[in-house]
Amino acid sequence: MDVKEMLNLKELLKTGVVEVVFTKLSGDKRVMNCTLQSSFLPEEVETEKTRKQNDDVLSVWDTEVNGWRSFRFDSVISYSPKV
Repeated sequence: MDVKEMLNLKELLKTGVVEVVFTKLSGDKRVMNCTLQSSFLPEEVETEKTRKQNDDVLSVWDTEVNGWRSFRFDSVISYSPKV
């Protein structure tokens, strides 16, 4: 996935729910409906961030399990906005 596609995916996630199909580290294929739209996200309790930023991985809100999940950009097979 090139930089332009990564930016496009991030923008789609900020404006709505997106179906992302990707390959998990285990090799399994996963279909996830996720978003970064603020109306879906939980109110965060302020905590100290100790994780190192990784630009190859994106954390998103999984709308089906109501929890944070992540995927690697290079594992994305396809993505499309949910209507």
